[in-house]
Amino acid sequence: MQRIVKLFQQHQELDVVETPLDIYLEIPHLAYIEAKKPRGGKALLFTNPIDRKNNKKFDIPVLMNIFGSEKRVELIMGRSLDSIQSEISSLLDFSPAKSFLDFKTKLQNLILLRHVFPKKRRWLQAPSQEVILRGSEVDLYKFPILTTWEHDRGSFITMGQVYAQSLDGTKKNLGMYRLQVFDKNCLGLHWQIHKDSQHFFHQYQQANQKMPVSIALGGDALYTWCGQAPLPQGLYELMLYGFIKKKNAIIKKCITNPLYVPYDADIVIEGWVDPNILRDEGPFGDHTGFYTPIQPYPVLEVSAITHKKKPIFPATVVGKPPLEDKYMGYYTERIFLPLLQKTAYGLMDIYMPENGVFHNLILVRVDPKYPAHTKQLMHNLWGIGQMSFVKHIILVGSDAPAFHNTEELSMYILDRFSVKNLLISEGVCDALDHSSPDFAFGGKLGIDVVQKEVRRDFELLDDNELLGQFSKIFPEIKKLKQYFVDSNSPVCIIGVEKNKNIFMLLDKIDFLLKSLAIVVFVDAHKNDLNNLYMLIWRITNNIDAKRDIAIRKETLFIDATDKMICDGYLREWPKETDCNIEVIKSLKQKGLLKGIDEKFLHYYQICNSPQEEIECLV
Repeated sequence: MQRIVKLFQQHQELDVVETPLDIYLEIPHLAYIEAKKPRGGKALLFTNPIDRKNNKKFDIPVLMNIFGSEKRVELIMGRSLDSIQSEISSLLDFSPAKSFLDFKTKLQNLILLRHVFPKKRRWLQAPSQEVILRGSEVDLYKFPILTTWEHDRGSFITMGQVYAQSLDGTKKNLGMYRLQVFDKNCLGLHWQIHKDSQHFFHQYQQANQKMPVSIALGGDALYTWCGQAPLPQGLYELMLYGFIKKKNAIIKKCITNPLYVPYDADIVIEGWVDPNILRDEGPFGDHTGFYTPIQPYPVLEVSAITHKKKPIFPATVVGKPPLEDKYMGYYTERIFLPLLQKTAYGLMDIYMPENGVFHNLILVRVDPKYPAHTKQLMHNLWGIGQMSFVKHIILVGSDAPAFHNTEELSMYILDRFSVKNLLISEGVCDALDHSSPDFAFGGKLGIDVVQKEVRRDFELLDDNELLGQFSKIFPEIKKLKQYFVDSNSPVCIIGVEKNKNIFMLLDKIDFLLKSLAIVVFVDAHKNDLNNLYMLIWRITNNIDAKRDIAIRKETLFIDATDKMICDGYLREWPKETDCNIEVIKSLKQKGLLKGIDEKFLHYYQICNSPQEEIECLV
């Protein structure tokens, strides 16, 4: 972390915040706004964190927005994204060498694999163990652990590297999971049901043995990125560190359990998990932009905390996009594309837009070679590792515009859209998904536009005329806006004040179908119909394909409103992550909100507040 701070300073990628700020909301709110600035803003080093409620000052600085720009991620990687991609592609190409030079290149790539295995240093004095706290000295409240959102159940470690191993010790895992502070020596482990650590936990449950777990904070920032990488099951994430850095990760045995963690970590929290003990964890405002519900999870009883004499505490903030995970996810997308291509014949490229929160929406460029190849690719992707959590897939052809050319790509998709080329399926969902009727299981939608343009007999009405026609029948409809009216399938967004199931309205609008191609219903009170970025975020979050899609003749209807009992939804619909307006005002008064204007606040919907409250900030 100390090296990263110096590196960021050399490249003008760091701002130091010396103003004393509270670990409750103030620090994370400022980092949240910084991460939304163009190109991700800067990393922030908070040198004077305080706990105002308990009248406490910390001498440990907090570093945030570490991965919040492409430049900073490349500095952390230590080399270019292209070079990493190229090496992975070469390793996956096991064809015979075509020349001596080709043979030499392949051999060099294989030699580089000697760096992937972590090296143990039993006698090395580890910086992470300069200070050792055991027994009654263990106190998590000595560290500046943040409370990000006002409805979070407490403070959470958000950038911890969670190390675990299988019961027989032959398999290792490094994951990045949130950790709720229950008390001075207990942490909640948010191990989702699909994760490797949870699979290990089941082994210890069956054997009725305590499970060793250690959490490292800091050290080389690349450890943390590797913790979220979607490696195939059984591959240790620290091996990816060695591959990227071209040097072995150096690991040191913990003091009170048998695990090994990076020797240069800033802070290490060691402990044991009793497989018979679960405690309610959450709610927590997560990367979907919604609070995840209270669920029982394993508990880590901390047996020791070790740290450097002058550690830095790393943290991240998750919530409504765009945030730091945008850049982390981009590198994950690019680096693992060659591996996906080896498992899905015909896959050319993939794009996970951050406002689709990665697992809610992906776009895939394909080159189909035989009938139903596109459908096969959809099922293929829904069956590969973490891709299985993806809810909505749009397949485009090799002739489609570049993914980041939003206007042209949208026109391409809508010109080729047809309800006949939809695939509605079901399967596993991310445990954080709130829209499906059942926990971690729900509907999926595939949209195939790998075809020629679809012409239709369409009678376009302007927004006011269309709204007038709807309002005569449904007074619940309050506003309307159409997008891409020059395409073959315009998208009509309708804001409603919902009081019953939306699809009950459809039987009365047959006379309008000739003027409607794709219709999306959203809640009028929380959606700005001029803000397509946040509309996509909310729509892809809020729908379950098996429940919220209806087709009338050639028209697609999507219900992206909040769900309730009338929709057959029996779970609790979660709150969205919104900044506390009083905290934002306080940061403004302290002169810390720089480069913020009304357009910025409005576009990213920082606060769920009346317009006049937002205006007083700018």
